This record gives sequence, structure tokens and C-alpha cells, in this order.
Amino acid sequence: MAEEPHPQVQALLTMIESMDVPKLHEMSPQEARATMDPLFARAAGEEPVGAVEDRAIPGPDGDVPVRIYRPETEGPQPTVVFFHGGGFVIGTLDTHDAVCRALTNEAEAVVVSVDYRLAPEHPFPAAVADAHAATEWASDNLGELGGNGFLAVAGDSAGGTLAAVTCLLARDRGPAIDHQCLVYPATASDGDPESFPSREENADGYFLETADMEWFFEQYIADEFDAYNPLAFPLQARDCSGLPPALVITAGFDPLRDEGRAYAERLEAAGVDTTYREFEGMVHGFVSMLGDPGVDTARAGIEAIAAELDARDA
Repeated sequence: MAEEPHPQVQALLTMIESMDVPKLHEMSPQEARATMDPLFARAAGEEPVGAVEDRAIPGPDGDVPVRIYRPETEGPQPTVVFFHGGGFVIGTLDTHDAVCRALTNEAEAVVVSVDYRLAPEHPFPAAVADAHAATEWASDNLGELGGNGFLAVAGDSAGGTLAAVTCLLARDRGPAIDHQCLVYPATASDGDPESFPSREENADGYFLETADMEWFFEQYIADEFDAYNPLAFPLQARDCSGLPPALVITAGFDPLRDEGRAYAERLEAAGVDTTYREFEGMVHGFVSMLGDPGVDTARAGIEAIAAELDARDA
């Protein structure tokens, strides 16, 4: 493992530190959104794609906003339902607009980005219900979307968690999902440092801090019993067999690193065709660091997802 973060990452961490912005766990959810969402939305340029459409789709408790990205290449293409990160508390369609544009172009895929409900106003399982409903909608409308029949789910951080648990739900309820791309997902509620040393090794100074994770957890989980629900944290699932092939990406300097690796190992042990990639010099959130200044490896992360989708859709 790298001894320190990549120089481009370190430069970004230094810049963030110089901004003197309060840490996430020191803010209210409303303050965190007002502070962080505009920063993420401004962090990257607007990469052109074939077309972008904002619309609302039916959800379990009212409409769910989505943003549909189409590549410039002619279809039909694979379809990817994407869930943004933000600890289930922050994040919007705009904060991950650049990621979705890059993924659309690299994978030559239709990307449906989902603006699921956020905690604490809508704690678990609201986000899971929205994620599953959006995946069902995409499956039912593949023809309209320009899809070729191949359906994947993907997400980063909390969005990676939602992609994973959507696959658990879909295994029993449908729809059929062909692939899952999980980028530094949160997979466990148990913070035992013996099980996940990265929670202590990378607890401070690497963008996402362990105290932030605990703060997100408190907003998302309103009932303590939900912490042990596999639809909240998928590493707690008793049975991972029958799930779609998976790509799991982690970052070396991320407190979530070890639980992402552990989930990849669980999937593989259950007979799921799984690819695991650890980007050693990176921190949590690196795939979103596409702006200027940014991190060159952000594009490499997007390319890894696109390559995996292309291989599975062969």
C-alpha cells in the first residue's frame, strides 16, 4: 500500500483544509448541504454528452426526480442506474453531474441518475425504496431509454451501498440486474477496528473521516434495530448467492476501504463473479475529483467502471 496519498490528492486535501470549512460532523444536515453541495457541484466542468433530460418518475411515496444522460453514439446501449454518494444526507443530481457525464461517455451507456430521498427527514429505508423503484422503472422502460436490454446499477459511497442493497432486493422481487458497480461503498454498521482497521488507520485527514461516518449513521438510522438490517448495510446479508456480477472499487486512504474489500470477498465466496480494485494512493470520493484542480486517477476510476460494463455487455 502507498505510504501517503497521491500528490494530486494531497494538494486537494491541503486546499480543502485552507478553506476553513467546518467538518461535516460539526454541522447540522441543513448546514452540511448548504456548504458541501455547492462545492461538489462547482468542482467539475460540464463535459458534453449526447443529451440530458430531467424528469420525474413514480416512486413509493411520490415522484422521484431523475436525470437521464445519453451518449452521442447511436444506440441501443447498456443502461446504468446511478445513485450518488453523500452519506444518505447530502448530495444531489448536480453534485454528481460530472461523474454521470464521464460515465455516459466512457461506457457509451444511458445513465439514469436518481435523486433519492435524504435523511434525517427521510431515514432508512426511504432511500432504498426509491433506489429499487427507480431500478424497476428503468427496467420497465429500457426501450424508451434506448437500452439494449443490459441493466446495471452503480453508485459511489452511500450510492454504492444503495446499488448493493438494490441487488439484494431485486434478487427476490425483481427486476433482473446484469451488473453492479460499487465504488467505495459503506457495507457494515459494526465499526470494530479489528474487523476494519482502515476505520482507525484513515480516521482523520483524508477527506471522509470516521467521525463523519458516525454522523451520517446517526442521521440515516432512526431505529437502532435497522442498523442490523442487510438492506441498510449489505455485509450483514446472510446469503449473497445469486447476485449479479460485481465490480468493487476502494481507495487506499479511505476509512471504508476494508469493509468494501470484505464485501467483495463475501460476494466471491458466495459464487458471485467479482472484480476488486483498490486505488492505493486515493481517498474517499476520488472518482468525483474530475475538476480543475482535480485528480487524474478520477478518470481512471470511471474508465475501470466503463471497461467492466463493456466486458459484461459483450
